[in-house]
Amino acid sequence: MTMLELPEAVVIAEQVGTVLRGKRIESVTANRSPHKFAWFYGDPGGYNSLLRGNAIEGAVPCGGMVEIWAGPACILLGDGVSLRYFPAGERLPSKHQLLIEFDDSSSLVGSVQMYGGLWAFPAGEFDNQYYLVAKQKPSPLTDEFDYAYIGSLLEGEKLESLSAKAFLATRQRIPGLGNGVLQDILWTARIHPRRKVATLSDEELRILFRSVKSVLHDMAARGGRDTERDLYGRPGGYETVLSKNTVDKPCPVCGTTIRKAAYLGGSIYYCEGCQSL
Repeated sequence: MTMLELPEAVVIAEQVGTVLRGKRIESVTANRSPHKFAWFYGDPGGYNSLLRGNAIEGAVPCGGMVEIWAGPACILLGDGVSLRYFPAGERLPSKHQLLIEFDDSSSLVGSVQMYGGLWAFPAGEFDNQYYLVAKQKPSPLTDEFDYAYIGSLLEGEKLESLSAKAFLATRQRIPGLGNGVLQDILWTARIHPRRKVATLSDEELRILFRSVKSVLHDMAARGGRDTERDLYGRPGGYETVLSKNTVDKPCPVCGTTIRKAAYLGGSIYYCEGCQSL
């Protein structure tokens, strides 16, 4: 299942900027394969008239989403969208929710597995709060995201009941940091996902802050996680320590078996040896 988070959004946005910049949109087909949980901006039948003739100017990560600039319009792909580039002559998938064909016969295809947004809209007209918050808040990959900022996110919170996982990956406190990337962040910080934030010392909070910065930077620098794929369908080069790929395997540090459990509407992976509760 595709679930892009900040590292993959960074990688794909860079790839879009490299391979698609300057290409002119020849035609757009949206919602060809209807999906109950594929979301569009208004009538997807209007995407072709909105985008046709526009040139791709670049792309930026927006939390776990990718925003593509196309003249006076924007294309926003949500975190559940699998985005693939096909050079001219390559066979396209028969099912998709978005197909953008360019003037050089190459194509960009967006597909939804479980759910995902494929929004195309006139720049400045999309008022989705998830999108607006992601654009407003600083990325963990920037200098603006510092230790004081982490402290500001904790202000007014009930720390006695707030777990480390809930702090990092709920209420869009840190856009683009979700249930996938938080596993290795918490393992690196040696903090159990269920541990309450109120029990963390100042030094442990500083270690957590450094882990957020360093792990996300490493994931992005290595082309994303090995559990996700880039614009060309290649898995990322960052080998996840804690993920569906490593459950029941020994921890690379202490040898304790990596466990999986259900928590807060999703799975958590942890090492009982490194992450005591």
